[in-house]
Amino acid sequence: MDTRTRLDRLRRMSQKILVTGSSGKVGRAVVAELQRRGHDVRGFDRIPSAELPSTLLGNLSDRPALDRALSGVQCLVHLAATPDDADFLSELLPNNVVGLYHVLEAARVTGVRRIVLASSGQVNWWQQIGGDIPVYEHQPISPRGWYAATKMFLEAAGRGYCELHGISVIVTRLGWCPRPGQEEEIRATEWAHDVYLSPIDAGRFFAHCVEAPEAVRFLIVNGTSKPVCETRLDMTVARTVLDYEPLEQWPEGM
Repeated sequence: MDTRTRLDRLRRMSQKILVTGSSGKVGRAVVAELQRRGHDVRGFDRIPSAELPSTLLGNLSDRPALDRALSGVQCLVHLAATPDDADFLSELLPNNVVGLYHVLEAARVTGVRRIVLASSGQVNWWQQIGGDIPVYEHQPISPRGWYAATKMFLEAAGRGYCELHGISVIVTRLGWCPRPGQEEEIRATEWAHDVYLSPIDAGRFFAHCVEAPEAVRFLIVNGTSKPVCETRLDMTVARTVLDYEPLEQWPEGM
């Protein structure tokens, strides 16, 4: 990282940041890392977090609550969503599509300068499963199902907000940071060890997105920990643009 990039990152320290989904597993890791780096972090979730007293309670359909949560915020890290395949009409549509609309509109109206959106490696599912690896961000997408389709919508909407409203948008295609109850599933799925994302690496990865140079206008970037056998999601963009290097490897952090 050259001197200019380092100074640019330092200038971006001590931002006021809103993390949606702040009480989830990834959310808690992101909040902890951002706080460790000196940022002023606010949470937004349906349940409170003991680690973050300044958590505003609400859901993604509550636009007034989102407006209040985003007031004075410089950067939004949007993690809140139904996290995997579920009923489209009752869960994915209201949370991952309509909720995304409310979040992006609230961010636009309140003057947020950067939005970091949590997408998923599942948008490139069939390349990974078919062995066409590593998968690069610029390749055509092959979504696993309706959950991944909502993440395609998220990525496209993010690009639109960048182009139409001049907001810096970073889309993160995440590996697998297993939720409670998924431990045995990921342990038994050998290929998943190569896309594992530990909580510590997740926190660091999102912090690097928040602190990316101001010149980054729109970016799609893969994020995992170190693969065990082979690289499935290419990490070149994360290393060269965000200066992110994973520290952990499956099963560290489990």
